[in-house]
Amino acid sequence: MHIKTLGIDLAKNTFQLHGVNELGKAVLRKKVNRKELILFMVNLPRCDVYMEACATSHYWGRKFIGMGHEVKLIAAQFVKPFVRSQKNDRNDAEAIVECGLRPSMNFVAVKAIWQQDVQVIHRARRRAINARTALINQVKGLLAEYGIIVEEKATKFRAAIFDLIEDAENDLTMSMRLVIKESLKE
Repeated sequence: MHIKTLGIDLAKNTFQLHGVNELGKAVLRKKVNRKELILFMVNLPRCDVYMEACATSHYWGRKFIGMGHEVKLIAAQFVKPFVRSQKNDRNDAEAIVECGLRPSMNFVAVKAIWQQDVQVIHRARRRAINARTALINQVKGLLAEYGIIVEEKATKFRAAIFDLIEDAENDLTMSMRLVIKESLKE
């Protein structure tokens, strides 16, 4: 049994493997857990490994490259048309191999760990900006209920809002002032 190409349907704990020889004939169909996958891949002679690009694919890609394998990731939308009959892990692993063997297939590069770090930083920043925008919009909406319209952009909002809270001339109740102060605490 010489595996030239291996398709792996990734999951959290159970992985479906589909291996084909140089003729494209299936020589392996196997379900393994995380520990078995590592042992299997360490003992497997160098081959091409195809996986769908997903949450854990870059991690596994780096692991398998470190073991000497050639790793290629495929965007999930390209694999879907190759799934025969019902969708399940076994059929998905087979479809990954079929899709990967297409000569015109475009692959996703395996990210280096530093690239994933940069991606995490960007996502965390985007989440913080979205949360800040949601809070500002909510406070603006609450203030509008009291007849106060705040036009400032996010960069000037904090200063403007604290001036409004301190302004005794507006119609804000003490409860509303406290709620806004608590909402804006860092």
